Amino acid sequence: FAGMFILLDIDGVMVPAKSWESPPLLSDGMPAFSAMAVSALAQCITPDTTVILTTSHKNRFSVEEWKAIFHARGLSVPQLKILAVITAGTRLEELMPWLNLNDPEQSYVIIDDDKSLHGLPPEHKKNWLATDAMIGLCDHHVETIQASLKTVWIPKSRESVSA
Repeated sequence: FAGMFILLDIDGVMVPAKSWESPPLLSDGMPAFSAMAVSALAQCITPDTTVILTTSHKNRFSVEEWKAIFHARGLSVPQLKILAVITAGTRLEELMPWLNLNDPEQSYVIIDDDKSLHGLPPEHKKNWLATDAMIGLCDHHVETIQASLKTVWIPKSRESVSA
C-alpha cells in the first residue's frame, strides 16, 4: 500500500464530550484523552500509519507540538499530519478535498463524531467510524478500524478490494 491513514477528530473521539463535566486540561492546554480511546488508537497505529488530524483544534499547534501532546497521553504517533483546510465549513466540506485529491491507492478510516459526515458519498461513508460523542473511541471499535485499514479504495472502478 501507499500507506494507511487515520483521519482523526479529538473532541468526541479521544476526549468524550460530557456536558456535565470538563475533562482535565494538561499543561499543554489540551484535555486529557480517555484511557479507553488511547488504548483503542494504540492498537491501530502501525509503522505504516499516518494520523491526519481533522479536529477543530488542528491549527492550534504545530505537528511537533501535536506529537508531544499525543506522547504526553501515552501515544506514539511517528507519522502525523494536519488536514489542510481548503474550504472552511463543515467537517464534511473540509474532508472532501482530501478524499478527492489524494492518492487512492491507500487505505483509510475516518474516526469522527461529526454529524455532517452522514453526507459522505457511499464509497467513503463505509470508512467512517462514527463515535458516540459522550463515550468516544473504545476498544470495541478496534476491529472495525483495522478492517477499514485493510480496504483499498480505487475510485476509477469505484470498487473496494480487500488486502
